Amino acid sequence: MLVRWRAASAISAGSGWWAACVGGRRRLLSMAKSKFEYVRDFEADDTCLPNCWIVVRLDGRNFHRFSEQHEFKKPNDDRALQLMTRCAQTVMQELEDIAIAYGQSDEYSFVFKKKSRWFKRRASKFMTHVVSQFASSYVFYWKDYFKDQQLLYPPGFDGRIVLYPSNQNLKDYLSWRQADCHINNLYNTVFWMLVQRSGLTPVQAQDRLQGTLAGDKNEILFSEFNINYNNEPLMYRKGTVLIWQKINEVVTKKIKLPEEAEEKEIEVTRTKTKVVPLHCDIIGDQFWEEYPEILAEDS
Repeated sequence: MLVRWRAASAISAGSGWWAACVGGRRRLLSMAKSKFEYVRDFEADDTCLPNCWIVVRLDGRNFHRFSEQHEFKKPNDDRALQLMTRCAQTVMQELEDIAIAYGQSDEYSFVFKKKSRWFKRRASKFMTHVVSQFASSYVFYWKDYFKDQQLLYPPGFDGRIVLYPSNQNLKDYLSWRQADCHINNLYNTVFWMLVQRSGLTPVQAQDRLQGTLAGDKNEILFSEFNINYNNEPLMYRKGTVLIWQKINEVVTKKIKLPEEAEEKEIEVTRTKTKVVPLHCDIIGDQFWEEYPEILAEDS
């Protein structure tokens, strides 16, 4: 009986000690909360307006220097462009509610659905998640495209957010980026032909092209280098559009039939939704008529 009484007293004492500790901790947390919680009032409300397309556009930071130090081919490096697209596909697969993306050179635009409630539509969340996912993917997939060429230092990307209230606003934004792709690529194509094949210095090539129009640049390419700009790859001239598409995949599956002792391989067709790259015009109406689900209200 004495032993039992002492054990019960110990448990009781221990319980009281534990209760005191827990109670003290709760009082401490309560005091900390009441004393320091006010700092949350300094956080700005960055909720994006409802019923608007949310566009996150990222750009490479100081990519002119980055491309030179990593010896990108001029005027276009397929490896770099395909790496950018791979990173953009990863962003779309990892993050929710991206309806379409468009990229060219060292930039990519990601369009979140009008009705997206992702992270309560906080602008900082949209931007930081997109940029961080893209940048980490760039480093991760570098070796898949540049093989034995070492990544000398991690690349940097900055981002911005713009809201577009109407479908036409969004279409005009994407048209603007594609038009910018055409203007820049035409200039760069002529510029590097003058440098690489005519032997001009970069300054001389820049002076030669100063004040020229698109027709003048096309004429230089055709008359001096026998290049028809319209025959250049669409990826260079139009950029890359990423959309969701249902793709049928044929996979091999092993099954065991009741009448047979060994497993048998059969081909099974499965439908999966994937991020598909397209190189096409998005300025005209044909693209939007072909893929109306992108702008659908219930998408």
